[in-house]
Amino acid sequence: MRLEVGGTTPIAHWVYALVAPFPTIPDGVAQADLSAAWAGTLETGPFAGLPLKMDAATYGALTQLWGPSPVAAVEILSPEELLPTSWANQPSWAIIPFEQLDPQWKVLQIEGISPIQKDFDPAAYALTLEFGLGTDPGVAITPLSNRDPDKFTDIMMTGVTALVRGTALTMERKGVLYPGEDIRPLTTAVDIMHVNNEIPFTPDCAFPKLEYDKLVFCSDVRYLDLLLDIGTDVMELSGDHFGDYGPEGTLYTLGLYDEVGLPYYGGGRNLEDGRKPYLIEHNGNKIAFIGCNAKGSHYYAPADETTPGAVPCDFEWLEGEIARLKEAGYLVVMTFQHVEYYSYVGQPDLVRDFGRMAAAGADIVSGSQSHQAHGMAFVDGKFVHYGLGNLFFDQYLFCENAVCDYAFMDRHIIYEGRYISTELIPIRFIDMARPRPMTPEEKAWFLGIIFEASGWK
Repeated sequence: MRLEVGGTTPIAHWVYALVAPFPTIPDGVAQADLSAAWAGTLETGPFAGLPLKMDAATYGALTQLWGPSPVAAVEILSPEELLPTSWANQPSWAIIPFEQLDPQWKVLQIEGISPIQKDFDPAAYALTLEFGLGTDPGVAITPLSNRDPDKFTDIMMTGVTALVRGTALTMERKGVLYPGEDIRPLTTAVDIMHVNNEIPFTPDCAFPKLEYDKLVFCSDVRYLDLLLDIGTDVMELSGDHFGDYGPEGTLYTLGLYDEVGLPYYGGGRNLEDGRKPYLIEHNGNKIAFIGCNAKGSHYYAPADETTPGAVPCDFEWLEGEIARLKEAGYLVVMTFQHVEYYSYVGQPDLVRDFGRMAAAGADIVSGSQSHQAHGMAFVDGKFVHYGLGNLFFDQYLFCENAVCDYAFMDRHIIYEGRYISTELIPIRFIDMARPRPMTPEEKAWFLGIIFEASGWK
């Protein structure tokens, strides 16, 4: 019996990914461009004239499908060489098997389709190869695949949520659910939606006013409906303002979360409660969320043995806890409330503290604190985002050069217990309450700024 692409009897559907180094701006290519690149005739677009990098096994499989490629159109490397060589020679692109995905790659779409999409249809995708036997084996065979949707989990991480002041006033005028209407299709589609709500809910919160000199905040209880409507699955409570209305406001808020079945971490009824990681198992993937506030207790009301509040960072304890979670088989998402810098560049104390948690074993380290989006890094292959910017907060046209109008939602993909990819989703505010996904032109402009701030351009 002979194994070949196609074949009389399918035995495997193998998915490949078209990838580029993570700081690549284009989201994808047309199938015609990929075909032209294979033929050595691609003359336009961001990858014109660049060889498609791949390993020998991938080249052999694609040759059966497309025929041989001119020598100059393809660069054959070992699987271990593909990623570092591509990063060292940007712009570049490559084709790899789905199981070799790494967060340091950006997965490119082909005709708008990519294998990290939730609604991925392998039959409609140009890089799904069907391997089969050249003869009929005489028995029924269930085809194998290297991409099983039942082993897939995606997580959406977000930045600052503070339903106060101008944001709250807009909600009162336009409806409680108004701020989430443009992003809701994205936030409700993921398996785990993270929100960092910094503000306590109180039953007697006063009608909102646009007072920028007032920094003691509360939110009307009705506003919780917005966070539920966008599909919030886990709430981070490490924010500076969680204790603004004293222990009573903090405990009341925790009671509301318990009432609607909304798990939380990074803050709690006391230090022990707030330190507990949020643990979830989904499609066989074990994921732990852990977080803390690194600003110093004079900035906020910290939890202690008997007092509710946000959890202060104890880095030695965190290193031990991350090690314990990793030993138990969890993929660890570590989030910070930290100093808010108005800079695209991650500042030295952020680089130090976020890097320490990545070195301790956290797979993803995410900054929930920043009002202006920050750059990113890979530390020992771990993804670090120093600050995502606002999700819901009233800084529209407030910051110099409107830098607080732009932010990120980061979609992270987990497969078979391994973190394999991140999709950056830039958003832009249209008023004091409501963000929307950026247009392709806005996204290209913004990613260029962020990648330069990350030292990648």
